[in-house]
Amino acid sequence: MGNYGGDIIICSIVLVSLYVVYFSTNIIKSLVGNGEDILSSKEYYSWIIRFLLNFAGYATVLLPGYLIYKYVRISKYLQRKGKGCLSRLVHSCFVGSGDQGLLDSPHYSQVPTNNGQPRTFLQDTFILVHCFLGLQASYLTWGYLQEKIMTQEYVDELGNKGHFKDSQFLVFINRVLAVIISSVCLMVIRQPAHTIPLYKYAFCSFSNVLSSWCQYEALKYVSFPTQVLAKASKIIPVMIMGKIVSRSKYEYYEYVTAVFISIGMMMFMLGSTDHESDGTTTFSGVMLLGTYMTLDSFTSNWQNALFKDYGVSTIQMMCAVNLFSVLLTATSLFQQEGLVYSLSFMTTYPQFTFDCILISIFSTTGQLYIYYTISNFGAVTFIIMMTIRQGFAILLSCITYHHYITPLGIIGIIIVFLAVFLRIYCNNRLRAIKKRRAEAISIKNKS
Repeated sequence: MGNYGGDIIICSIVLVSLYVVYFSTNIIKSLVGNGEDILSSKEYYSWIIRFLLNFAGYATVLLPGYLIYKYVRISKYLQRKGKGCLSRLVHSCFVGSGDQGLLDSPHYSQVPTNNGQPRTFLQDTFILVHCFLGLQASYLTWGYLQEKIMTQEYVDELGNKGHFKDSQFLVFINRVLAVIISSVCLMVIRQPAHTIPLYKYAFCSFSNVLSSWCQYEALKYVSFPTQVLAKASKIIPVMIMGKIVSRSKYEYYEYVTAVFISIGMMMFMLGSTDHESDGTTTFSGVMLLGTYMTLDSFTSNWQNALFKDYGVSTIQMMCAVNLFSVLLTATSLFQQEGLVYSLSFMTTYPQFTFDCILISIFSTTGQLYIYYTISNFGAVTFIIMMTIRQGFAILLSCITYHHYITPLGIIGIIIVFLAVFLRIYCNNRLRAIKKRRAEAISIKNKS
């Protein structure tokens, strides 16, 4: 019989949790309306209602998981071997296939190598350039499509116009394609043994879904250039979150260059954007952008910690995180009847369907580069690349639409590139010093 009693308790926890979440969601809906009425609301603080409804949808998945996690910690459920499907599922979620999990906490660290040997500076440079170009191409196109979908009106065959409103559906459709592609890669490409408990992916998946939603939703309240300008200062929040999440230690030059990169990017963007036609920046937009930057900083640092602690591959990370994201967003969309609205919009406006396919392709390609970059160079290097990408987005807009770049913008560009080169120089100098110290200690020990 083994875990029969424990299985009953776990099923009871799931049923009670689902009832609590369902009851709470219905209360919110009864107070503010349903489905498309909420999406159509243009009140400045209507996003709070949408945020609460999304959170309730995610809680449908996360709350039972959390309660089961607490139960298996205080019980002997995981220490009793069970052959049932539920027992295996719980074991995979909270223990994994290795020694890490609730029963044992030691982690191991893996450093990217080349056939067992550390990569050379030339190899690192080549991979860094490859990641940089891939990220720029993927996310410049993705950013253009994002602004297009959230701001333009679509026209059907009869000339009727419609404006798409559900930010969460875009997050969902992007993650679906990412799961499909990463699953195919897992079946085709040989991967290292997967030992990480699955529940650890839920943290960065939850923050990733919410940050993506905040990013799309913010375009309803602030202009695209304003959003780009805000992202330029994301390096510092990422470093702060790195110290909180994974106790990362940064050298003084890293803090200095992060500040200069942020200042330079802001100067460039302020000097290359026509603020008189940017639209109104509202308090709601500022709140959404602040939430986005906080959650996105946590996401990249948590993923970086998983790469270091468990040696998980980029494809495994991508598949697991996006699988959780699909589960979270699909549940929330189903509860809010968002799937019905979005699918109806797709059938009415074929151009929207085409744009959704394109944005999903470039989002998935970008994710592959994100995970590969973080696993090889860490969260801060990735954010620096993405920060520079914001500058390229503005520069591309200036060239395309013949905007004027002021001297302030030119000075900002110079500051950014000087800060980046200073960071590379200091990083190489520090590597050389550490190498000489290690060689000196080795010689001293031999003598």
